Amino acid sequence: MAGEHQEPQRETHGERPHDRHAGDRQAGDRQADRRGQKGGRPGGRHGHRKPKGRPLDGWLIIDKPSGIGSTEVVNRVKRAFNAQKAGHGGTLDPLATGLLPVAFGSATKTVPYVMDGTKAYHFTLRFGEARDTDDADGQVTATSDLRPTDEEIRAALPQFRGEIMQVPPAYSAIKVDGQRAYDLAREGAAPVLMPRPARVDKFELIDRPDTDTAIFAVESGKGVYMRSLARDLARAVGTVGHIATLRRLRVGPFRESHAVSLDSVTVTGDAPPPSPDLLLPVMTALADIPALAVTEAEAARLSFGQDISLVEFMGRVPDGANLEGGLVRVVTGGRLVGLAMLKDGLVRPERWLIRSEPVHDQTEG
Repeated sequence: MAGEHQEPQRETHGERPHDRHAGDRQAGDRQADRRGQKGGRPGGRHGHRKPKGRPLDGWLIIDKPSGIGSTEVVNRVKRAFNAQKAGHGGTLDPLATGLLPVAFGSATKTVPYVMDGTKAYHFTLRFGEARDTDDADGQVTATSDLRPTDEEIRAALPQFRGEIMQVPPAYSAIKVDGQRAYDLAREGAAPVLMPRPARVDKFELIDRPDTDTAIFAVESGKGVYMRSLARDLARAVGTVGHIATLRRLRVGPFRESHAVSLDSVTVTGDAPPPSPDLLLPVMTALADIPALAVTEAEAARLSFGQDISLVEFMGRVPDGANLEGGLVRVVTGGRLVGLAMLKDGLVRPERWLIRSEPVHDQTEG
């Protein structure tokens, strides 16, 4: 399946600045540490087993080849770097190629923000055959001799742009009554999936190699299935079709220029692991989020969980910011200190990265 829907291997949600249970957990951790120091066996009931591997933090952008799944890519890269912790920022199925961001260590906490970013794809739609997976890996389920003209294709594209409703492929990771849709489909009981909202910013015909195939460029938001776009467009022009090739060109702030080949970081035999210098900084994942400049005093208020009226930031709100639920990077003195949400006329702290000390106005007496 040419996978394109974005699902993190390990999903991490944003945290509010205050956690009223944090003190209890920290106290419990200290007690456990003391118990472990009193002769407890390492890794035993009260001990702490040391994680295996190197504690690496950062992003590695792999140009995934066709014929390998996303989880296998992560496993190979994790072994190559001997890393303690790794996950990916959006699944690509085996047939697909292109950008697969791999997060190491604390970078896994920024996966949700990468997932929310814009994705860009090129795909080839082959007319004349419908397949059960909606891509070239599936079995043929219907055929048609009709081939649309370029004009007919372009006339059908606008209905798939903007905010649309989309039925996911039967072979997808969506859960139905606790089971993955693709597991049910493989058992011969493909579920009937309901339409879901999706945002498509760009959907253009860019090449027509022959009457059987057409190549498209797509830019979309989170959770858009390219296989569904191809299937539905073919139906809209009176025929059937499936994705023959799919390549992902962008995931949020990550571009092809950031990518390295899987072979270049795969070690064999006694070769040393690849250099950590290949990793991009953790905060690279947030580069697409507009920046809001604040004072030290404002940063301190936000860091302690206080909402601040947008009125106080008049003239400083970045042009690209969404005032109804959009995120901004909070920057003070050129330093990233946290993330905040703009909503209901307020700047609301969403996830804080650096704890500030209270700042009081000073007056001369």
